Amino acid sequence: MDELELEFKLDPQLAKDTVHMGDFPLSQVRLMNDANYPWFVLVPRRSGVTEIYHLGEKDRHQLMREAAALAENLADIFAARKMNVANLGNMVSQLHVHVIVRKESDAAWPGPVWGSVPAKPYASDELEIIRARLDTLLEGELEFIPS
Repeated sequence: MDELELEFKLDPQLAKDTVHMGDFPLSQVRLMNDANYPWFVLVPRRSGVTEIYHLGEKDRHQLMREAAALAENLADIFAARKMNVANLGNMVSQLHVHVIVRKESDAAWPGPVWGSVPAKPYASDELEIIRARLDTLLEGELEFIPS
């Protein structure tokens, strides 16, 4: 574990709005507590990072690998029509990447998910089903890119 990871602290707003689902080599995988959409957030465990370009080259590549692997698997798991992958950070400056499953039947289609409808928290059994669906991916072989 390097120094930046040791100093990592999750932004309080992300902690409040999301549920920790597991970890990739670089990032925490978190689920927005909004059952309107399968909406995930990747948060690199690096202290003081607010932009993708603040990451070193190795970490930038790893974040993209993790975002792509998560999006690809979520598209299959949830039968997505479209995957939205975005880094905004206007409300929470800590670097995080949204990976959102979109379907024509979702509450905001085709518009943006932010603020479209009130959040609907997941029931604990729903969270466990999603966690079980992600187990194979999170325990898989998405290794850290060697230096």
